[in-house]
Amino acid sequence: MFSYIKKLQYPINIKHPNPKAASIIISQYGGPQGELGASLRYLSQRYSMPYPELKGLLTDIGVEELGHLEMIGTMVHQLTRNLTEDEIEKNPNFMAYFVDHTAGVYPTSTGDTIGDLNENLAAEQKARVTYDNILRLVDDPDIIEPIKFLREREIVHYQRFGEGLRLVTDKLDSKNYYAFNPSFD
Repeated sequence: MFSYIKKLQYPINIKHPNPKAASIIISQYGGPQGELGASLRYLSQRYSMPYPELKGLLTDIGVEELGHLEMIGTMVHQLTRNLTEDEIEKNPNFMAYFVDHTAGVYPTSTGDTIGDLNENLAAEQKARVTYDNILRLVDDPDIIEPIKFLREREIVHYQRFGEGLRLVTDKLDSKNYYAFNPSFD
């Protein structure tokens, strides 16, 4: 069971609407390296994870990614609230995102412990790169600070998944797992 505290992990208080910035940031909501895909990936992978420590790790990070999703959604909402039709039409990238990408989130899991953990490592690095790119393109401190916070958390998640991969590798090596399971070679 999850406990939900009704406050954001990091406060979001954007003062100036900006559909251009929203069109850049929205990718982290449901885009290819976004928070929704990450949270669903990790929360789905925990069911086939054979190690309790890693089930807990996947659950913890998956839930935190949902908090990140909430932060991105809040940022986009604050950046786009009260926009007029003219303001939206002046920002075709903002409109195009919703037409082209809202159905583009397909989180996956292989069910293979090592494969999934490596995918998670890559996903966290891709999310970090996306946040790096956002930081290169926006100049509003109200946007920059929460994005920097999210970027830092992706680094922590990468480190935690690395620890998980080392744990699995040690457990498999201690049982000489691959030597007695030639079907895995």
